[in-house]
Amino acid sequence: MRKYGLTVDNIIDAKVVDVNGNILDRETMGEDLFWAIRVTVFKVDRTLEEGATDIFYQWQQVSTELDKDLFIRAMPQVANGSQEGTKTISISFYALFLGQSEALLSMMNKSFPKLGLQQKDCIEMRWIESTLFWNDLPIGTSIDVLLNRPQGAQSFYKNKSDYVNKIVPREALERIWKMMIKADPMWMQWNPYGGRMSEIPDTATPFPHRAGYLFKLQYSINWDEEGTEATDRYISLIREMHDAMAPYVTSYPREAFQNYRDLDIGSNPSNQTDFERAKVYGLKYFKGNFLRLVKIKGKVDPDNFFKHEQSIPPRWI
Repeated sequence: MRKYGLTVDNIIDAKVVDVNGNILDRETMGEDLFWAIRVTVFKVDRTLEEGATDIFYQWQQVSTELDKDLFIRAMPQVANGSQEGTKTISISFYALFLGQSEALLSMMNKSFPKLGLQQKDCIEMRWIESTLFWNDLPIGTSIDVLLNRPQGAQSFYKNKSDYVNKIVPREALERIWKMMIKADPMWMQWNPYGGRMSEIPDTATPFPHRAGYLFKLQYSINWDEEGTEATDRYISLIREMHDAMAPYVTSYPREAFQNYRDLDIGSNPSNQTDFERAKVYGLKYFKGNFLRLVKIKGKVDPDNFFKHEQSIPPRWI
């Protein structure tokens, strides 16, 4: 992502079926619709006892400024503490480097020494094999697994998102870890931006979160228990964590990542797509690009044939 941006930034053509059943490519659909449809977007563990807070703080400082060939994701989650019956936070740092381990170690020792990366931590593989790594499949798994139909979710889950444009202070991190332990089994994923992501104008595609953004945050919680009571309990945990993070993320609007489809931030529950309702979530997902999307929707789907709870409303502006 930091090397090439998003998938949407590299699309050169596409085919869509319009409301009349016509198959359109980039030329026949026109640049406005082509701009609008390009919305497809793309492990060393350390515990608090091992200095995870200091490591994570340094990660915040360097992860968006590293060489574009290096992407390091941080995933804080609740783990068992060193003493029986206690809980702690373990942060997993997942990375992809477009190069060999020797160059990576040199880079890490210089830019991110607190992690203490060693040669034994590094595994060299073909890029296609790294797609299995990112899906938590065992090292050595045959790439033929990519030919199989993906397995559906085996549990219930809820996702939420945020954007961070300022480094979170060390003291605040301590508070966040305590909140996470209370919200167990919720976990977080911090994805650094920078690199190519900062070079693309925020109006080049509908995706507006470009220069000035440090991290995209994903909050996730999974559960197996059935029933409304269990669902309400787990969803309350992630909502409370999301509420508590408000001081450390963007505001006015509090921005969000569209692909997580979080109905908590606004929705159109009826069979219509009301502009004022849509504007609530639309500005959080698309910022100023929302109005352009509305205009395009008004041209290509004026009767709102394609719709869902958080779709773009058709309107001439």
